[in-house]
Amino acid sequence: MSEPRWLDDLEMRAWLGFVFTRDLIAAAVGRDSLRNSNLTYVEYTVLARLADSPDHRRSFAELAAVLEWSQSRLSHQITRMEKRGLVAREAIPDDARRTAAVLTAKGADVLDTAAPAHVDSVRRNMIDVLDREQLVALADIYDTLLTHHRRLGDQHHAAAPGPPDGANP
Repeated sequence: MSEPRWLDDLEMRAWLGFVFTRDLIAAAVGRDSLRNSNLTYVEYTVLARLADSPDHRRSFAELAAVLEWSQSRLSHQITRMEKRGLVAREAIPDDARRTAAVLTAKGADVLDTAAPAHVDSVRRNMIDVLDREQLVALADIYDTLLTHHRRLGDQHHAAAPGPPDGANP
């Protein structure tokens, strides 16, 4: 077995900076979301991903892929949100075995009401802290990382048995 390639000081600083900053920003935006709209960060994210999709619906497989969640986790989350009337489940007409999550009118209204405070929190906790040059650099870094991980995801799906069920990360 080969010796691990331990992180040097700069690499450790970059890695821990990412981990801690991601957690701090997500927690701050989540607290603001709950306080301002009675939505958790997770609920807001699910509603936003449904609102971004055609007809405000996505198959469970597609939504789970977009969120990088297991279908089991998604199913439990949708059940909780269904009880609040934010989303609904619908059978997919051409495949009775598959189900779609659908943004309800109430869910769309809640999202529309929550969005201004959400974007204000994102600005206050991240965007407005950085100047334009830093934002460009950060966006470029994330583009590189996303491209890399999407390629890895494609390789994983290619090696897995069967199709990825129309998943579109």
